[in-house]
Amino acid sequence: MLGPSELVLNADNSIYHLNLLPEDIANTIITVGDPDRVVSVSDHFDTIELKKGKREFITHTGTLNGKRISVVSTGIGTDNIDIVLNELDALVNIDFETRSIKDDITTLDIVRIGTSGAIQADIPVDSFLMSQYAIGFDNLLHFYESEHIQHPEVQLAFIDHTNWSIYKSIPYVVSYNGSLAERLLSEDLRLGFTGTNVGFYGPQGRKLRLDTDDSELNAKLASFKYRDLQITNLEMETSAIYGLSKLMGHRAVSLNCILANRSNGEFSKDPKKAVNKLIGLTLDKLTAH
Repeated sequence: MLGPSELVLNADNSIYHLNLLPEDIANTIITVGDPDRVVSVSDHFDTIELKKGKREFITHTGTLNGKRISVVSTGIGTDNIDIVLNELDALVNIDFETRSIKDDITTLDIVRIGTSGAIQADIPVDSFLMSQYAIGFDNLLHFYESEHIQHPEVQLAFIDHTNWSIYKSIPYVVSYNGSLAERLLSEDLRLGFTGTNVGFYGPQGRKLRLDTDDSELNAKLASFKYRDLQITNLEMETSAIYGLSKLMGHRAVSLNCILANRSNGEFSKDPKKAVNKLIGLTLDKLTAH
């Protein structure tokens, strides 16, 4: 039995941060970082049965072409992903009345629709990328028993290539779910190796008033190669989504709308249009019969 300080519920028996009851979510879930993007997704639905929110976590559940889908905003960062993924899993795999783990485990399909910046010159702004692998520069996965889902040979090669500081977390590499990826692949998506950062400015090599500890970091990231793997883009959630999903037995894929190209300094002239196009493509694939 899970105690009150482990499985934290609200007065109405909903899960603490997401403010959701088990019946509120579908088995297919789209995650978006920006709470305002939830509406951009659910506007495509044929019907909307639920709208709930608490803090930055907004959820809409509805149907499109007969398929039930939930869209959940996570906010930015792997710390938020830790909350969202654990609470989504609890909603389907823990009995809130008995506070016990269910015997039959439910597998969720989790699709991130997010924005990202490319670090390779040949990746155009407004293009779309599916993260085949992600390398996490945060330390979230190291708090879980997770060595069996990591790729240590890539991690060690990366540490050597970048002369990674011992004062930073050890990078970890995780992969997408291949079966869910097959459902979403199209000629509009290229496969990539995504870097998940712990911040938007210094951790991604941006300088405003503060100097970074390694002015060549982005160049090192862009030049790293391991066999056919080359880091393509930077964002702030994918590695945690992949890592926690694998550990819990869920299927996850991260789709990135490339709004910036860091290598040539370009930024999208119409980011909303580009993101909405990716949303439409994703929903078409998820609801195809």
